[in-house]
Amino acid sequence: MSGLKQDIGLVQGIGLLSTSLLGTGVFAVPALAAQIADSGSLWAWPLLILLVFPIAIAFAALGRHFPNAGGAAHFVSLAFGPHMAKVTGWLFLSVIPVGLPAALQIASGFWQAAFGLDQLGLQLVQLATLLTIWFLGMRSAGSSANIQVLIAILIVAMVVAIWWKGGITPATIDWPAVQTLSANSMFNALAVMFWCFVGLEAFAHLAAEFRNPERDFPRALLIGMLVAGGVYWGCTVAVLAFHAYGGDMAAAASLPSIVVQLFGSHALWIACIIGYLACFASLNIYTQSFARLVWSQNYEHRPKAWVAQLSRSRSPLNALTLVLLCSLIASLAAYYLTLPLDALIVYANGIFVFIYLLCMLSGCRLLKGRSKVMAFIGSGLCILLLIMIGWKTLYAIGMFMVLWLILPKGREQSVKAE
Repeated sequence: MSGLKQDIGLVQGIGLLSTSLLGTGVFAVPALAAQIADSGSLWAWPLLILLVFPIAIAFAALGRHFPNAGGAAHFVSLAFGPHMAKVTGWLFLSVIPVGLPAALQIASGFWQAAFGLDQLGLQLVQLATLLTIWFLGMRSAGSSANIQVLIAILIVAMVVAIWWKGGITPATIDWPAVQTLSANSMFNALAVMFWCFVGLEAFAHLAAEFRNPERDFPRALLIGMLVAGGVYWGCTVAVLAFHAYGGDMAAAASLPSIVVQLFGSHALWIACIIGYLACFASLNIYTQSFARLVWSQNYEHRPKAWVAQLSRSRSPLNALTLVLLCSLIASLAAYYLTLPLDALIVYANGIFVFIYLLCMLSGCRLLKGRSKVMAFIGSGLCILLLIMIGWKTLYAIGMFMVLWLILPKGREQSVKAE
């Protein structure tokens, strides 16, 4: 799709995806995985990467052959027609009322841990976060990518510092024997750990803004996924080495507690700021992706509409403004209605997996060769994940059915990858 500025390179793409996958999970999930599977979590991360790999390959192939700001909705449009594309697009946008308030709550929580802010202070942090994302949106995606590369470097540096100061080396890692692993605990750990790899669908919206999407988008996606997986594994090693999990300790406090133990209490604010930046990076890529979806849908059908206009830097600033306003309203509503954080996260995760499934099914129709095989395998994995989530997927299924019924139908179209 023409219009958006193409200024994302390979390194920037790796930074965008890796920080999107790390997000809030890098501080909490390693401790949760260790609590469920103990040292078996060391084997769980490589296994999870192998399981997610088919989904990543299919996403990489779709982004390579069909780069478009519409992302998942565009892939579904090519495979199943415009009506299904509208449903997918609105389904993705339905994450805003549940997912973004949850992410803002987690991000502001790091400020509370570091500086003891009250509720008004937390609300101001959330507002400042949205304003910062808006200012970044005034420029092209390449500007956000440069910042997220720096955030990725900070996260990696923190893990390296923990290993160095803690005397952790590959020789000191106590790998459990494979025959001693519990299948049940490994399965439960993988169910939790999968959410660290939610973010591929958001990254797909940026494919059209790569300088060379056919070459760099697949590489950035796969390398970024491996970088994020390596960081998660490195954090898990540290959590196990210092036994910073379980008991009364909150999962998100595991890495900060290790930092304090190694570097002193004065280093707590450093860990909290890095945790906030990781959350900010994930929030940034999601809101930017939502904006590109809103822009692309209007650009195709109502090119003169306000939300279909680009800024001077050829970024969808008007669409981003609308998305951020909706995010602010949803965040305030979640606060005043005292909606529980875990419920918000679960409902958002169900939608993400459902969108993954729609993309994998699109890949089954659009792709050829090994990529098509990966899409079939990815479809099976997504169905398995939906079964694992159970009744909590009803929000996603209900939203899908409502959108299917109320959205107007259009002409069908289908294409194949060359």
